[in-house]
Amino acid sequence: MDRRDFLRSIALAGAVATIRDNKAMTLMSQHFKGESPTTPAETYDLVAVLGGEPTTMFQKAISELGGMKKFISKGQKVVVKPNIGWDKTPDLAANTNPDLIKEIIKQCYDAGASEVIVFDHTCDDWKKCYTNSGIEAAAKAVGAKVIPADLESYYNKVDLPKAQTLKTAKIHKAILESDVWINVPVLKNHGGAKMSIAMKNLMGIVWDRRYFHANNLQQCIADISTFSKRPVLNIVDAYRVMKDNGPRGRNEADVVLSKALFISQDIVAVDTAATNFFNQIREMPLEDIKYISMADKLNSGTMQLNKLKIKRIRI
Repeated sequence: MDRRDFLRSIALAGAVATIRDNKAMTLMSQHFKGESPTTPAETYDLVAVLGGEPTTMFQKAISELGGMKKFISKGQKVVVKPNIGWDKTPDLAANTNPDLIKEIIKQCYDAGASEVIVFDHTCDDWKKCYTNSGIEAAAKAVGAKVIPADLESYYNKVDLPKAQTLKTAKIHKAILESDVWINVPVLKNHGGAKMSIAMKNLMGIVWDRRYFHANNLQQCIADISTFSKRPVLNIVDAYRVMKDNGPRGRNEADVVLSKALFISQDIVAVDTAATNFFNQIREMPLEDIKYISMADKLNSGTMQLNKLKIKRIRI
């Protein structure tokens, strides 16, 4: 099997990693040589994990943030919102990894959640997306309720007073009626938005996504991040990354096995970190993803990773 030369180093708030391609394109990091020193009392704004399987990476990441019980309380009704937008199998990286979703749900129940609901407003036929993504089966296997999002009657109108363009939006009732919700996007290229990460994944809780595309997509993505009921966690699945032809993709040639995960309560910070990571797989300058800086200006979070406490782990 042919091996390509090492590509440019991966920058994540001062951490450097390298990419090696052996057809699977496995990422290895020079600076992720082990866990950095910590104490039980130490807390982080963002955790980045590299080199493991989805379940293991999430277990490491949530542990460093203080455990799921820090975010989910006994008796709470929780929504876990993956990207399930496309009728694609997990190996094509169009949707969130089902193993990651399964572990998140399991830990929600272990933390005391009374109910966990999973949904997405899909682009392809929702039944096929739910089935072929593997997410419906994974979610149901650990007791989650999987619901549709294909009818306007499932949504209620909310105001977005801090937004610039998207002043109102119809949000899925499951989000509005939940106690807390968790945003779990997959990291990938997007033809219109350039990148699909945590903020872009919020379009899957909205009914009329056509408005976004017709009225400054970048600003509308930033605007939806001002929705007052913010995710309690943003967990970016970068186990497989669609580097080209997103958001739907074409075939395995579009996919890199990168084995990474990013987690933060700050949606702007996690999108910034994930974009920096993606930029070393395929050139994608942070300044080109305009919705990130727009959301920063709207105070939805911060792009200033150097001001955050970040934990980096290599498995």
